[in-house]
Order: sequence, then C-alpha cells, then structure tokens
Amino acid sequence: MDLHIAASLVPLLGWAVHGSVLTRRLASARRDPLTGLHTRAGWTARAEHCTRRHPAAAVLLVDLDHFKTLNDTHGHAAGDAALVATADRLRAWCGRHGTAGRLGGDEFVAVVRDLAAADLDALTAALHRPLPYEGASLPLAASVGVCRLAELPMPLLTDALAAADAAMYAAKGRGRRGSRAAR
Repeated sequence: MDLHIAASLVPLLGWAVHGSVLTRRLASARRDPLTGLHTRAGWTARAEHCTRRHPAAAVLLVDLDHFKTLNDTHGHAAGDAALVATADRLRAWCGRHGTAGRLGGDEFVAVVRDLAAADLDALTAALHRPLPYEGASLPLAASVGVCRLAELPMPLLTDALAAADAAMYAAKGRGRRGSRAAR
C-alpha cells in the first residue's frame, strides 16, 4: 500500500472509532442502567415518533405504590428487584406495540399505538402480581394514569404526559392499586 494512502486512512480510521464510541455512549445514556428501559430522553424521542404516526396512541404514567415502605422494610436490593420486575412487566405489556421508559425513581412511562388493542386490565394485574424475592413474596402495587391523545384538543406529548400524570394521581387518591383515564 502506498504510504500516502495509508497516511490519509489513519485519520479516517480514528474518526470511525471515535464515532463508534460516541454512538455507544449515546445509546447507553438513553437506557436506564438498572432496568434497561429507555430514559426520559430516549423514551421521549420514540414516543413523539409514535404519537405522530398513530392517532389512536395513548400515554401511560405508572407509579409504584408504597415503594418507600418496601425499600425501608426489605432493603434497597429488594426495591431494585421491584423496579426491575416492574420494568419487565411494562416492557412485556408494551411488546412491539409501544415503548416503555423509566422517568426516575419509581416512575415509569409508556406509549402504545392503540390503547383499544392493548389490555389495560392485564397490565394492572401484572403490576400488582407479588414478586418472589429471597424466599419471600413482596407485595407490588402501582397506580396507572392514562391519556388517549385523540381526546386532547392538540395531540402533544407534553399535554398527554400532564393529563396521564393527573389521572395517575387521581388513581392514587382512590386508594391506589388501579388505573384511571384522563378526563
């Protein structure tokens, strides 16, 4: 190989390696290290894409009930196991028809293409299934708020999140362990 050609390929190779490293770092920054779900930034990009393409899309906000008590009673490792189990259950429910994410703490979010095609009762049941952990059965519960984008005057993701948040707090106010649609 000609020395001039080799000398010009070295910087290109360096840029290729650098680009690959940056791509991997960006991908890992968009994933929650504990649950493997998308972080807020990663989820938002996917949710905006979904809501633009699917007018029947719905946004869900999920908050674990009594999470602090679980952590205080059984320890942080049990709390982490509860977060991972919740993420797995939410991811499985979304399947190929939506995207799940973790906003932080014990708050999760999802967007599905068509809520009518999804079984919200199945999600609620899955989120309330006890978690086997170190020979014990940890009680899990979650409040779920739902907003169908078609019910908004302008189908904006930020408005859908706000409405789902309000619905989630309304579900908590009803004694928790349930879901509620935005009104």
